[in-house]
Amino acid sequence: PKSWRDSVGTKRIGTREHLLISAACLTVMMAACIPLKTPGTMATVENCNHLSRVDALVGNGDFDGAIKESLDELARSPKSFPGDAALMNLGLISAHYNNPKKDYKKALAYFKRLEREFPQSPLVEEAKIWIGVLQSFEKAKQVDIEIENIKKELRQ
Repeated sequence: PKSWRDSVGTKRIGTREHLLISAACLTVMMAACIPLKTPGTMATVENCNHLSRVDALVGNGDFDGAIKESLDELARSPKSFPGDAALMNLGLISAHYNNPKKDYKKALAYFKRLEREFPQSPLVEEAKIWIGVLQSFEKAKQVDIEIENIKKELRQ
């Protein structure tokens, strides 16, 4: 069966932010468990069993279960791999276009936490990209709100 990571970004969903988030999800999630060299260890796909469980949960639409699985993994490895991958998953799941409880602010907080708590992680660069993208969305959202307010004022 296809993983949700394989299909992210292939659906046309209508808004530019969802499309960008989908494309970024695919890139980041596929890179999340490539063999990584971390100080003192070699982390490999075999160390990423939680990603398989998260894949299955997201594939079944169980975003709450996927978040719980990632939080459990983070609790088991709060300062080392795969804790960084768990934070990345939490951010991606929080921003996933099919997640009915998607929360971009929460996703942004997870990515910032990854950057802060795992500065040597190979996932930090992807987290920084996400931070930039989500902050841009927030700015664009503010501009849209301001435009709508100006339109309302002009109609009065």
